[in-house]
Amino acid sequence: MRLIALILLVLLGGCASPPTAPAARPSQLEVAAFALNGRIAIKHNGTRHSAGVRWVHLSQSDELLLQGPLGQTAARVYRDAQGATLDDGSKHYEAADAETLMQQVLGWQLPLGGLRLWVLGQAAEGEAQIERDERGRIVLLLQDGWEVRYLRYDGDGMDSLPSRLQLSRNELQVQLLIDEWEWEKP
Repeated sequence: MRLIALILLVLLGGCASPPTAPAARPSQLEVAAFALNGRIAIKHNGTRHSAGVRWVHLSQSDELLLQGPLGQTAARVYRDAQGATLDDGSKHYEAADAETLMQQVLGWQLPLGGLRLWVLGQAAEGEAQIERDERGRIVLLLQDGWEVRYLRYDGDGMDSLPSRLQLSRNELQVQLLIDEWEWEKP
């Protein structure tokens, strides 16, 4: 019994670890390749899900891994110019784009095209309504039918990266906590 309690304490302690130190931002953020590690909580039509998340964004592709509590991959979404795939361990799905695929398989979608800039604290191309804080950082972004609230940044400077975002659209609410950034080496 003590062994089980000790294992649970170790696992819970690992879940509560603080975010790593902020990563240095590349000079051209909007075209930067990145990877982020964090956690995601999804509330959709009365159901709730949470997972670890690893997102690798390159100039021509995206890979999004949704992970279980022990780090195992529960679902993998991949997209490039040829289309999108989703693997959930037992099944393989394909579609022309990741958003359609996620909607068909998961019942909800993340707008990866806009999200790649939103997680960097920037609006995507096109019309947007933006509210900023006293440092010039976005605190509220309304774009493409999405409401994006920036709840926390990793520092106090104008160039700090977001570390906690809330995205809402229709019956979907997504909380994204970013624990770590990795940047492609120039």
